[in-house]
Amino acid sequence: MKRKLSNQFFINFLVIFLMTILDTVLAFVLLSFASGFISGSLAKNRYPASAIIKENYNQIDASEVVESGGGVQVVDKEYRVVYSKGLDTIGKDKLTVEEFTVFLTESKNKPYHYDILYHPKGEFWLIVSFPTSIRLDFALVYNKAAAASDFMRAGWTIAFVVLSYFSLLALFSFIYSRITAASITIPLNKLCDGTRLLREGDYSVRVDLRLKNEFAELQNTFNDMAARIEHEIFLRKKSEEDRRRLILDLSHDLKNPMSSIQGYVELLMKKSGMTKQERDEHLEIILNNSKRANRLLTELFELSQLDSPEFSLKLAKTEICEYIRQICGELVPLLEQERFQYEFNIPEDNIFAMLDTDRFGRIIQNLASNAMRYNPRGTLVTVSLTVYDNQVLIDFSDDGIGIPDHLADHIFKPFVRADDSRNSKTGGSGLGLSIAKKIAEAHGGDLTLLPNKNKGSTFRITIPAI
Repeated sequence: MKRKLSNQFFINFLVIFLMTILDTVLAFVLLSFASGFISGSLAKNRYPASAIIKENYNQIDASEVVESGGGVQVVDKEYRVVYSKGLDTIGKDKLTVEEFTVFLTESKNKPYHYDILYHPKGEFWLIVSFPTSIRLDFALVYNKAAAASDFMRAGWTIAFVVLSYFSLLALFSFIYSRITAASITIPLNKLCDGTRLLREGDYSVRVDLRLKNEFAELQNTFNDMAARIEHEIFLRKKSEEDRRRLILDLSHDLKNPMSSIQGYVELLMKKSGMTKQERDEHLEIILNNSKRANRLLTELFELSQLDSPEFSLKLAKTEICEYIRQICGELVPLLEQERFQYEFNIPEDNIFAMLDTDRFGRIIQNLASNAMRYNPRGTLVTVSLTVYDNQVLIDFSDDGIGIPDHLADHIFKPFVRADDSRNSKTGGSGLGLSIAKKIAEAHGGDLTLLPNKNKGSTFRITIPAI
């Protein structure tokens, strides 16, 4: 990839280089054309020395030259400045032969334009000077009368310079093409390595290109994709672990009652001299275990229904305060039978919400069932209702034994019970809270366990009011 890109960049830079040479030649041509076009309007060309020279230098009219920013000086044969008007670049009244020679030979290197003309009869030099605006000194002169050896040396020198110039440009183009290609191929190689690791199953891979261009956007997109894949894989593994745990818990909870039923049935079939009281006790155990297994399967079926895409509620506008009072009234006989204390704080206001009354009652019934199953007699159960920020808050509290800290984060998962031993006599199926939470979520709300540092536990049902 690097070789292909660098070669392509090298070719592109060579094309640009050739176009640059063409543009340079065209620029020189245009400059020559422009120079000839504007030469007539320049002051140095309007007032040459030949136009103003006189046999008697005192008769020279330098006014227009001075007005145009120039100057006129006359140097006689004794190298004295005998006439000076306007701009004076000599700066002396008398020159030596050496100084005048230097002035003549180095006049082209100064930022002034000099037009120097000698008058043989008057024996003086007329010097017309103007400040130079822009000067481009380049000339290629060919003289057939030159010595052949000089011509060859000059030719080889020019050829060497041109060849060196082209070689340096080609070298720079090659180096820059490699650098430019590397600035693209290095990030691409890192992205390819990240993609390869991702393909091989390393979903924790991230790419850090340390760039702030378009590659940074590509890096962020790749890292976001990798993070999403890693999260999806985590959720898939977690779901698979939950599924295995659910099957294990379901098998455990079904195995005990079914084994008990099987054992007592075999006992009834084999033992012939059994009294009526013994037979009735065995049949009661069989009945209770069959009810337990049936209840577990019924709750599991209900939980599956709530997870089904086809599941929907039959919602109706309901005055929730009166509805909760009715549910609490149905709980009173059970609470009194189990010798639980109770307190209901339901306001007399008219508060409405969209409820499936058949389903929603299961939430409070399941919470009450758990409270009576795990807490000792005499426990106080409290149900209160408030409205905050257009949300109906129903708190179901008890001052019982509470929920262990290690279960607080998992209490709504299927088959999670406060009784770690999964004793059928001290706990239910572990599906009640899962069903209750899903019913609350189906109503557009939620069921949460509030943090409680005091004795007991508090569950909060949240649903939107209308």
